[in-house]
Amino acid sequence: MLGAIAGDIIGSLYENLRTKRKDFRLFTPLSIYTDDTVLTVAVADALLTGKDYGSTIKAYARRHPLRGYGPKFLLWMLSPSSRPYNSLGNGSAMRVSPVAHAFKTEGDVLEQAKRSAECTHNHPEGIKGARATALAIFMARNGASKADIRTAISSRFGYDLSRSINDIRPAYRISLTCPGSVPEAIIAFLDSENFEDAIRNAVSLGGDADTQASIAGAIAEAFYGEIPAEILNGIAKRLNRGFKQTIIEFCRRFGTQPMIEQSAFLV
Repeated sequence: MLGAIAGDIIGSLYENLRTKRKDFRLFTPLSIYTDDTVLTVAVADALLTGKDYGSTIKAYARRHPLRGYGPKFLLWMLSPSSRPYNSLGNGSAMRVSPVAHAFKTEGDVLEQAKRSAECTHNHPEGIKGARATALAIFMARNGASKADIRTAISSRFGYDLSRSINDIRPAYRISLTCPGSVPEAIIAFLDSENFEDAIRNAVSLGGDADTQASIAGAIAEAFYGEIPAEILNGIAKRLNRGFKQTIIEFCRRFGTQPMIEQSAFLV
């Protein structure tokens, strides 16, 4: 989940100031956490406490209301009803990364990814985006090769992962849907050389930069096994104490503690 949060904060500026370059600044005074981070931490909290995904996500969103939520999500957030709204947006994929770390079998990961999505994004494509992202993370953290990840996600979910990031970038336009953004985010990871490069690939598409960098970053963290200290410290400085406490507890319980211990999260 740290990779998802890093991608969100780094990509936040470039969601509106879109770029097709890779040599952008990672952090600026305008870099902030957005809805991607809020809802990722909410999913982590639900897994730590055993609460259901929907009520936890809604509670977090209400406590942090001005973080760039989509209009349909805002209506759901403010409504007394918790009925899902058939979304195929990429919000289901951006928040799913904790699920891939909290469960030990592929079947459990896929089932819990579905549950984490369908409280809001119960459209088949919304569920598929969350499941594809979670499976990629799960495979990466269990030692799968990029070739195996590419084959598994393509065959199971029908995403075209045969393209390269350089092929996609020139003509790519922003899409907030799972089918229009999740495959490209996965390719940003597949074509990367290291964690930072995955983030730069995703942002340089010039699309939904924070969300696509969240998805690519979550997979890259699991695959490469580390996040540079500069990036960890950069995100730690931009998170509130409550978020950091939840992140620290989640990482300690589910196995990514060493990165936390070497960063500003404990300061």
